[in-house]
Amino acid sequence: MTPDHGPLLYEGKAKRVFSSDQANMVFVEFKNDTTAFNSLKRAELENKGRLNCQISACLFELLEKEGVPTHYQALAAENWMMVELVEVIPLEVVLRNVAAGSLCKQTPIAEGTVLSPALFDLYFKDDNLGDPLLTEDRLERMGLVTVEQRRHIEKLARRVNTVLTSFLERLDLTLVDFKLELGFNQAGALVVADEISPDTCRLWDMRITDPQDRILDKDRFRKDLGGVVEAYGEIHKRVQEACSKPRNYN
Repeated sequence: MTPDHGPLLYEGKAKRVFSSDQANMVFVEFKNDTTAFNSLKRAELENKGRLNCQISACLFELLEKEGVPTHYQALAAENWMMVELVEVIPLEVVLRNVAAGSLCKQTPIAEGTVLSPALFDLYFKDDNLGDPLLTEDRLERMGLVTVEQRRHIEKLARRVNTVLTSFLERLDLTLVDFKLELGFNQAGALVVADEISPDTCRLWDMRITDPQDRILDKDRFRKDLGGVVEAYGEIHKRVQEACSKPRNYN
């Protein structure tokens, strides 16, 4: 079922955004498209959009219950949600609890190294530039956020990390790292936007020791491990069992 939406406002790699008849609210459709390496690798995986939408809805509601503001309003269909319109900051906010991925390629830190406290990184969101890592001085020179906003971004991201890490551990899942998109709503408040799913989080199954079999996130696609949708389905199953049913748009 497709909600009664207005014109297409924006289309990204994994989602489409449509206008709605409610002020400052938009509909987001989660697509089955899957990309990696700045879209150099592409595929369409049946059911992926629905799984990411449902997982994100549960995790957004979890965050809100813990006092973390998000743009999420309600599920509008199996792979659609209604969200508050926000001005997204062009930064990828990354929290790393365990070394993996690009961190291990760019530094001598071995994969699997526990990072305590979690490593906080900011990247400039621009595919043409390869989403470069920003130093504090570069961030200041670019003028993307003020010093106070930068502090608020880190505080909010670390709060998200605390909530998600604790919740996922109870599901026998290690939150290795994750990226967030943040934005300002119409009232000027900083909120968590976009999605929180296996597309944006590295998740390892604590019940499995094999370093490849334990992967339950988009690394299965990046590394050609297969079973991507099955892995997302396992995350969906555990999250759904632990969360109350997400609220629906009427």
